[in-house]
Amino acid sequence: MQNIEAIGIGQNHYLILSAIIFSIGIMGVLFRKNIIMMLMSLELMLNAINLTFIAFGYFNGNLNGQIMVFFVMTLAAAEAAIGLAIAVMIYRKFNEVNIRYFEQMKG
Repeated sequence: MQNIEAIGIGQNHYLILSAIIFSIGIMGVLFRKNIIMMLMSLELMLNAINLTFIAFGYFNGNLNGQIMVFFVMTLAAAEAAIGLAIAVMIYRKFNEVNIRYFEQMKG
């Protein structure tokens, strides 16, 4: 297996890729009205953050990036569980999963 520095892939490449992935996630959150798509976009944003942590950890030569990824993965799992529970509740009440139904959930 080749070392990634030997083939010319540097830290900037990972950070640019992470920024692109994060931007795609932002666009999904802002322009989609389906709650499932918004949750998928949030997961995409969290994965971009994970890529950044891994890149910084690898290129700085310590394990702090990998340790932070476990915390972000835990946060992502909790977000997915709560978000899907809310989506199921909206689907049961309105027979459709749409973000505009959050306005009607006052109590």
